[in-house]
Amino acid sequence: MSGHPKKGYERLFAGVNPTMATSSLVMVIGFVLFTVLYSDLANSLYTGAKQWIESSLGWYYIAVVSGVLFFTFWVGLSRFGNLRLGRDDEHPEFSNFSWFAMLFSAAVGTGLLFWSIAEPVMHMQGNPFMEMAGVAANTPEAAQIALRVTMFHWGLHGWCIYIIVGLILAYFTYRRGLPLTIRSALYPLLGERIYGPIGHAVDLLAIFSTLFGTATTLGLGVAQMNAGLNYMFGMEISTTSQLLLIAATSVVATLSAVSGVRKGILWLSEWNIRLSSILFLFLLLAGPTVFLLGLYATSLGDYLANFIPMGLWTDPNPERQWQGWWTIFYWGWWLSWGPFVGMFIARISRGRTVRQVVLGGMLAATLGAFLWVVIMGGTGVYLQLAGTVNLSEIANNDLTMVLYKTIEGLNVQWATMGMASLATLMIVSWFVTSADSATLVICTILSMGNENPPQRFRVIWGLGLGALAGVLLLSGGLKGLQAATIAAALPFSFILLTICYCLVRALHDEERALVSSPSVVARAS
Repeated sequence: MSGHPKKGYERLFAGVNPTMATSSLVMVIGFVLFTVLYSDLANSLYTGAKQWIESSLGWYYIAVVSGVLFFTFWVGLSRFGNLRLGRDDEHPEFSNFSWFAMLFSAAVGTGLLFWSIAEPVMHMQGNPFMEMAGVAANTPEAAQIALRVTMFHWGLHGWCIYIIVGLILAYFTYRRGLPLTIRSALYPLLGERIYGPIGHAVDLLAIFSTLFGTATTLGLGVAQMNAGLNYMFGMEISTTSQLLLIAATSVVATLSAVSGVRKGILWLSEWNIRLSSILFLFLLLAGPTVFLLGLYATSLGDYLANFIPMGLWTDPNPERQWQGWWTIFYWGWWLSWGPFVGMFIARISRGRTVRQVVLGGMLAATLGAFLWVVIMGGTGVYLQLAGTVNLSEIANNDLTMVLYKTIEGLNVQWATMGMASLATLMIVSWFVTSADSATLVICTILSMGNENPPQRFRVIWGLGLGALAGVLLLSGGLKGLQAATIAAALPFSFILLTICYCLVRALHDEERALVSSPSVVARAS
């Protein structure tokens, strides 16, 4: 009889690492209980940590992100660029369109839909770059600077974090035969010790960033879903409505995660791009077409001329909090999502070369984000400048309504409700794709790199993610925990710098091995 508990335990954790599974569960329950039972204290601690980082370590975040940007391009353009992430004769697992669709959907879809109009409208009202240029608020010159700043926050500096993490993990997994987990990138330094406590701690940090970052985004994102349904169908804006939306979104995301990368996630990602194209085409044709076409070229040139000095700029005025509220917040958010999105990019990049991942990922994703910002944000600033809709006032009162008021402001009566419905559907579908990708990443880490982790754990963590968001929404702890997620970017920044060093060391080791023994060919397991 003494063997029965052990067999039950083994069945429960079959396919996953028991230590990681139990530790992650304890970590989640501990954070939730603390945040719910001591919400005021928790929010104060989380927010205090975030504010301290923004005020005291802003220079460090600026230096890290700028350094990683230059490093990423160096790797892609170096002599190592032709190395294949897998066997030397291997071909990419996914087509270029499918790869880009999944990469973009997992990484930024929901955020761009929310901020692509709201952010430039907010920046038009004032920012340090306007002050330095002596530009007045809500003028054409202010609009250009506002779009430049928005493109800066969604451009190369952010994408380099996702791409380099994905590249590093894909290299160590598919070329060196190590598990698809963050710990594997530390192998050149730790060797077999990656399977011990240090490796567990690194992967638990990745799970924390993935789970809480996605849960808080879901909890905050349902506000825009609720606003859209209220705008179209009069759905009450309330906690109950948002809990129902969280439940529905979580079920769909779980079903997608259970179906795997090649089915649900791939299908949703490709449709995200198609639906977005319909909305873009509507805004382009129904809105200021000539203005938007010229604005893309102008804004791209403006960005290229300014992104390096903007990336190195630190605000000399200690009283002004703009950089902490915006740039440092964004860099922390990109860093905190680095483990999740990086692992997912690695998962879909097998068979590609280093250069394809770096240049393809960086340039295609950035140009795609810029197209989004210019078409949607450009339409918004045009309506603001023309006096058609006072989007600045709307943004100051309720950011969730900016997207819908922009569509309404185009005054195409027959299409307004249809495009508003499409936008709401996109909010849901983009987030479902992030949520199912996050679920798959968490389960992959728990199963020590198994790319097809047990389905029961996908169900548990998929539904658990929604339950976590719902509990935190009820307790009022979502905003505080979002601050905690940003604070988690600080320890991950140290890990990021370390794994960049490990990649260089591993690439030189492989080069030396090939020179000394030309018959040696690195293989993935």
